[in-house]
Amino acid sequence: MSTSAGPVLGVRALNRALIHRQLLAERSTMPPVRAVAHLAGLQAQAPNPPYIGLWTRLADFAVEDLAALVRERKVVRIALMRSTIHLVTDDDCLALRPLLAEMLARTVKGQFGRQVAGLDTDEIAELGAELAEERTLTFAELGALMAQRLPGHDAGALAQTVRNLVPLVQVPPRGLWGHSGQAAHTTVERWLGRGLDPDASLDTYVRRYLAAFGPASVKDMQKWSGLTRLKEAFTRLGPALRTYRDESGTVLYDLAGTRLPDPSEELPARYLPEFDNILLSHADRERIMAAEHRPRVFTSNGIIRATFLIDGFVRGLWRIDRAKDAATLVVEPFVPLARRDVAELTAEGERLLSFAASGTGRHDIRFETVG
Repeated sequence: MSTSAGPVLGVRALNRALIHRQLLAERSTMPPVRAVAHLAGLQAQAPNPPYIGLWTRLADFAVEDLAALVRERKVVRIALMRSTIHLVTDDDCLALRPLLAEMLARTVKGQFGRQVAGLDTDEIAELGAELAEERTLTFAELGALMAQRLPGHDAGALAQTVRNLVPLVQVPPRGLWGHSGQAAHTTVERWLGRGLDPDASLDTYVRRYLAAFGPASVKDMQKWSGLTRLKEAFTRLGPALRTYRDESGTVLYDLAGTRLPDPSEELPARYLPEFDNILLSHADRERIMAAEHRPRVFTSNGIIRATFLIDGFVRGLWRIDRAKDAATLVVEPFVPLARRDVAELTAEGERLLSFAASGTGRHDIRFETVG
């Protein structure tokens, strides 16, 4: 691998590469579990967004396709990249968690260090793991039990500290379509019957990240993962990678031998769920969303709103409003839409309503005024 100046890739070239690798150029026929692995997981703070994320990427996807994987423990919900809940395959769970352990522990120190000051974090982790091995626990239950053993310390901070130090998975019904309520947790070892992968390789996940999000910079992967100092891992891969540059001169890496799509290719309209990783996995998000649109997508309370793509780029928001036996897809464009874009969003929106609001009798679509 050489870091000398490679070919320059413009925004459209990077956009087309990302859209294809995210299975959004055309719906893929790969099985859902393979798609979850290809995407290196889906961000999953709420139960439903991963279902919509797979629906928009896969042909003939049904709710039960993912729900069955959750129940069968082939995919799990666990705190991973950026210390956020992700839906990943069982194998990725066991490999990624040890690779991210240092970052997760650092997050504890930054957010809860004051509340657990004076305590041995190894002791907290050991006690938390012991409790979560005995039975599944909500964080409220875990925190209360921890506070009984470690009096004088905030129960919530104790539970969150355990969450970052001990690999805890959220068990069903959390993660099933339409289910809400507090999540219950147990240890990875108890849920999967296997321990963490002691041979997990960061180099493997550099390649996996590039396969799903590349070409990308070192800082891009650091944004996706929450890790720092990743340049060494990219360097280690040597001839397995090739380099480009973006228009600002930043070095971008990609898997050697990977062909890039035509930047002039036309792309279909797509609806993306809340928290979709395509919006969260690069330091420079211009390849998918203009900077002026970001404040409307990323809210002050940490919600990443559901968006739609026109020609590969975020062009607005969407939501489904429900009333009695009706569901209305509300489309909020950021910019004026061409007539053909409205027609395409309408057709795709009808499919979205059939998937996400199948239990309602009447479906409508309403386009808001650009504002």
